[in-house]
Amino acid sequence: MITKILIANRGEIACRIMRTARKMGIATVAVYSEADAGALHVEMADEAVLIGPAQASESYLKGDAILDAAKRTGADAIHPGYGFLSENPGFVDQVEKAGLIFIGPSAKAIRAMGLKDAAKALMEKANVPVVPGYHGEAQELVVLAGKANEIGFPVLIKARAGGGGKGMRKVDNQADFPAALSSARREAKASFGDDRVLVEKYVTTPRHIEIQVFGDSHGNAVHLFERDCSAQRRHQKVIEEAPAPGMPDDMRAAMGAAAVQAAKAINYAGAGTVEFIVDASEGLKADRFWFMEMNTRLQVEHPVTEMITGLDLVEWQIRVAAGEALPLTQDQLSINGHAVEARIYAEDAGKGFLPAVGRLMHLQFPDGDIRVDAGVRTGDEITPFYDPMIAKMIAHGQTRAEALDKLAGALGRTEIAGTVTNTAFLVKLCRDADFAAARLDTGLIERNIESLTEVAVAPDYIVALAAVAASGMVPGYGNAADVAGAIGPFEIWGMPKRWVPLEINGEARSFAIERAGTRDWRVTGDALAAGRIDLEAVSVHGHDWAFSAGGVARRCRLANAEDSVTVFYQGLTHGFGKPRGKRDDDIGGGGDQVVSAMPGIVKQVLVEAGQTVKSGEAMVIMEAMKMEMTLSAPRDGVVAEVLVAVGAQVADGVRLVTLQVEAEAA
Repeated sequence: MITKILIANRGEIACRIMRTARKMGIATVAVYSEADAGALHVEMADEAVLIGPAQASESYLKGDAILDAAKRTGADAIHPGYGFLSENPGFVDQVEKAGLIFIGPSAKAIRAMGLKDAAKALMEKANVPVVPGYHGEAQELVVLAGKANEIGFPVLIKARAGGGGKGMRKVDNQADFPAALSSARREAKASFGDDRVLVEKYVTTPRHIEIQVFGDSHGNAVHLFERDCSAQRRHQKVIEEAPAPGMPDDMRAAMGAAAVQAAKAINYAGAGTVEFIVDASEGLKADRFWFMEMNTRLQVEHPVTEMITGLDLVEWQIRVAAGEALPLTQDQLSINGHAVEARIYAEDAGKGFLPAVGRLMHLQFPDGDIRVDAGVRTGDEITPFYDPMIAKMIAHGQTRAEALDKLAGALGRTEIAGTVTNTAFLVKLCRDADFAAARLDTGLIERNIESLTEVAVAPDYIVALAAVAASGMVPGYGNAADVAGAIGPFEIWGMPKRWVPLEINGEARSFAIERAGTRDWRVTGDALAAGRIDLEAVSVHGHDWAFSAGGVARRCRLANAEDSVTVFYQGLTHGFGKPRGKRDDDIGGGGDQVVSAMPGIVKQVLVEAGQTVKSGEAMVIMEAMKMEMTLSAPRDGVVAEVLVAVGAQVADGVRLVTLQVEAEAA
């Protein structure tokens, strides 16, 4: 039996694996980068080893450093989690050569499914249905464009290696094909070190349904039913659920059998996911699904399968890796109820889901019948070096409607301050009429994007309360014994008054805060619709605030940090910045310059000094938090300066390119 596991990963998956290992009486070893020295997974582990700098390429992707850590701590097995080295067959070879157990499939199985074109050829031989397309070796533009014409537009360009939507582009016509191919290749090269692609028919009403499979070293293989991951944005899964809504019994049986057939074709041992694209134009039918790819690892969305089966998939992984047979046979597996998972990210849905950074000054998940898999806690920082996922929230119910209601309610009660998040977007998605009615396909989010990302406007009384909290004048904080605090600050010639600046939706506004009584406040400012709000009977107990406005008593939660005030009210999060003096290196955007929207690496510089550009023309391509961003010219003009080079790592708000001012250009 395995006695000590080194987890070659970070964040929530590392923490999740440790919980199962602890339950099984197995010791754990964490590895961490310099950026993760204070991380939760480091704190949870029995032992922890520093393996390198913040960049993943210098730490979590360094197989030699991870194996050295295993040797130093006496670990006898390595669990790769997902991402990083989880689907790297060379790393599996290293692990086994070192005499350690790799908790995952064999290197041979990973190689068999690692390149999408080769995997599809293998599946065709195994009589597993595959998507029509070109999976050949030729990579010249003329060949790929010709094949796209033969297949018929729209088509999908996909990276041969990797997954997660990286190196994937939908192309609607021949004219757009060259630019889309170039972009897909560039992203594939950056993400997987391989810029080769394949071209497939784009299914116009697609659902993404995948099957969880498990195999062992004794020749057994089973499926643990399906997950529907059709709620996607830019090919990234947003909400996953199990089982798939509207799945007929005959189709479930056919997909399950095809997935098991795929696993057996490569003698698969361990946890894996066989992903299918489904044509849902006429509902779910047993002859309308095709193999896309196989992920030879545990998936981010595995908790929904655990919730409907009552199983611990990490425990199954460990037992299978130790040489045991699968704990259950196919006829012993069954579905109980419905489960839904949402991924909570540090990202700004109102700004194109731009990834965000920041320190989590306040983090509280709701109590009750809800599962939260997180790798962070209050005080931790979301950095630009890794994926900005904060947590996964999973709800289970006897029906899909019950599970969605639980999930939406729990998301609305989630409190996160210190960075912008996508929780409001997720609540809206759960309650979207099409999603709630299971009218699903992978284009649902994009079709409804405006309503799903509409930014809620804070009521005046919430804005006023944030200003009062930011003033530093609120006494007591619920401590009745603090007489001086209960009275609060005072002035000889009248009630105290302060001017307080707040940043609302990126705009600096100013408020006058004046005490009107022991617990009453008068707030004035042009950002308030009426110009003035009176808050009465304000009381504070920790993060709980109570007050009256307009004759209505209200309650909310509030987190007051050094640079922000965040108010949690009626399921919504309202954030307000506290403007500080302008730094010398704070360079704003505008009509004459292009600035970085967040920390990242410059991948391409497409212009040079003296070049004439048109409004919207691509100037710089950056990569941040695994996402490629194109920064474009703000107006027609002439490039004055290019201030960065390819490979430069820049902070947010840094000027990259400037245009000649229009008078000079003239």
